[in-house]
Amino acid sequence: MVIKGKNIILRPIVTADAPQFVKWLSDPKVNKFTSRRKILIKEEKKWIKGLNKNKFEKDFAIDTKKGIHIGSVGLYLEKQDKGAKFGILIGDKHYWNQGLGTEATKLILEYGFKKRRVHRIQLAVYSYNKRAVAVYKKLGFRLEGISREGVFYHGKFYDEYHMGLLRKEWLRHKK
Repeated sequence: MVIKGKNIILRPIVTADAPQFVKWLSDPKVNKFTSRRKILIKEEKKWIKGLNKNKFEKDFAIDTKKGIHIGSVGLYLEKQDKGAKFGILIGDKHYWNQGLGTEATKLILEYGFKKRRVHRIQLAVYSYNKRAVAVYKKLGFRLEGISREGVFYHGKFYDEYHMGLLRKEWLRHKK
């Protein structure tokens, strides 16, 4: 499945993307925003091959309209509760602060709420990721809880914010 936006395209992740993910996740300026730290190419290829086997994990590569792979976005569907967990990575730092992560988030919310008919989408974000927190609030997510000092990164503890968005809130917010 391919989802087209104004400035980006969401496409299936393929094993040829693995070296790019390994590069991004090995970069401390990028991986400080993820739960995944340095990873081996073998592990990444194994993860990518497993994506097609899991019908509840919907991950997409994020490409620019020019075909440059800049990151990934995904939903991890929870069938029983009709919800999903959201995750995003803009790994290519040249494309930070250009609104492409916001666009990818909007596209995946639309996919989740309209096509997959989920009731609720939730996420976790580190307190020091101010850009992401601002985007999520702008898109209607609400702060639902805080894991106080739940993240240990480079010798220091940080809070982890838990945010959620209900379909009815998304429908009101997107008007």
